[in-house]
Amino acid sequence: MINGYELKCAILSGANHIVRNKTLVDSLNIFPVPDGDTGTNMSMTISAAAKELEKSEDSSGIGAISHTVASAMLRGARGNSGVILSLLFRGFSKGLEGLEQATGADLCRALGLGVEAAYKAVMKPTEGTILTVARVAFEKGQAAAELDDDALQVWSAICQGADEALETTPELLPVLKKAGVVDAGGKGLCLIFEGMLSVFRDGIILESEQPESENVGGSSSSVHSAAEEFHRNVAAEFDQEITFTYCTEFIVGRDPEIPTDPQTDLRPFLENMGDCVVVVDDEEIIKVHVHTEDPGNALQKALTYGQLLTVKIENMKEQHRKAAESNQAAKEADAKAAPQPVIAEPVEDIGFVAVTAGEGLQSLFMDLGCSQVVSGGQTMNPSTEDILAAVLATPAKTVIVLPNNKNIIMAAEQTVPLAKDRKVVVLPTRTLPQGLSAMLAYDPEVSIERNTVIMVEAANSVATGQVTFAARDSEFGGHRIKEGDILGLKNGKLDIIEKDPVHTVVKLTRSMVNRTTSFVTLIYGKDITESQAQDAYNRIKSKVSGDIEITLVDGGQPVYYFIVSVE
Repeated sequence: MINGYELKCAILSGANHIVRNKTLVDSLNIFPVPDGDTGTNMSMTISAAAKELEKSEDSSGIGAISHTVASAMLRGARGNSGVILSLLFRGFSKGLEGLEQATGADLCRALGLGVEAAYKAVMKPTEGTILTVARVAFEKGQAAAELDDDALQVWSAICQGADEALETTPELLPVLKKAGVVDAGGKGLCLIFEGMLSVFRDGIILESEQPESENVGGSSSSVHSAAEEFHRNVAAEFDQEITFTYCTEFIVGRDPEIPTDPQTDLRPFLENMGDCVVVVDDEEIIKVHVHTEDPGNALQKALTYGQLLTVKIENMKEQHRKAAESNQAAKEADAKAAPQPVIAEPVEDIGFVAVTAGEGLQSLFMDLGCSQVVSGGQTMNPSTEDILAAVLATPAKTVIVLPNNKNIIMAAEQTVPLAKDRKVVVLPTRTLPQGLSAMLAYDPEVSIERNTVIMVEAANSVATGQVTFAARDSEFGGHRIKEGDILGLKNGKLDIIEKDPVHTVVKLTRSMVNRTTSFVTLIYGKDITESQAQDAYNRIKSKVSGDIEITLVDGGQPVYYFIVSVE
């Protein structure tokens, strides 16, 4: 059986494990352009849960802990991989609701609910991704639970299934096979599951080894420090009466002359005198964790197996008293320091929220009628909570959200059930030109329903060109790409590889215009000078029909040297 304490430790361990390995996961991304990398998004999503667990005062029941985790992940979800991860743990929350402890079958059933929710959330589920890894892990766990309901055995099978599924992802997705990598999201999920297994199997929280200056999500303390704080103040983490006073941990060096099995002798002995018992052994040592009123008796029993190598005994009731006082003081200080979220009264009929980066583009969306602009985009995927805050700050009964990036759409969609006092409509704009075109098409004289149709049609009528740089060496779409190459993308697909951004945007724009083109908008980014932008404008104007109206805009956006809108 797994209790809330163990699940809490497991989530911290899983968070630490992917934080430590996020660069490895990021490196598996096969598309060469800089994006909201998978490892970063997944680590930030689960770290939101770790941060919430650090200050949680919920009861120790596994249902309550899983609810805290699911709620924090949902609000902290970033990118598609982060949203899918949050959906998997929302299934955990539903499957473990109301339970104090969970069997292996309970854990597996909860994971199954998460897998089902994740598949439903993706419009066109693709096998060979994190979805496959989660599904096969569930199926492997389900088979194990039918043979043995032990939680450790089932979770071990889940991890094994995830690892096996990860290895098959290149066979299911040819683009992975060609690049010689496994799926990044699937790898991230395996790392999280492995971190959780370390707690279930060994009682050990893996360390993040994350420097304090590189904290995930801008937290004032790293996930590792959260884990340390969790151990120091475990009693204060649970808002309930402490049954046993002493948290007792020790390691015994095994005497080879004593054949007694600690799992059938020492573990039952400790379970009769306390709770939260963890006994892990091999040929050389026995590691023990127990909450008890009589640590001396536990140590005396341990001595029948060999010499004590380490001993740690902490008074949890005293810790609880001190931690409760400290936590209360910290909460009062945080409440005074933290800015209060702005919640606007929904008095207007309709309002708009857009996601974009760059001062010029932000001003442009505001000029077109957006009440709020969320800073974000490529490489900077905002969380669901970030978008929700902007929705709530918009004084409208219906708020239309324009994500303007394919990797932000799912996070935006999670705000729909969270905004209780207003309706949220997410237009699936995948690029900034689509968002701008949708805003220009808005007609205040027609209904919201009709406007939704008009704006989607306008977004879909726009062709988008993007000029950026290769973030890594790769082979993609039959092209060998070197880090630093200038890439031209036409509607998200790699079209041109060059060395100069101005030359690339001229070549890209010429390939995009045709006899039906009326307007071209050239948006230049923060790494392009005004002189370069004017040069690009002049060269494009000289090479396309004089009937085409060309507009030059200083967007100030990062990542993309140029964004081209063709209508």
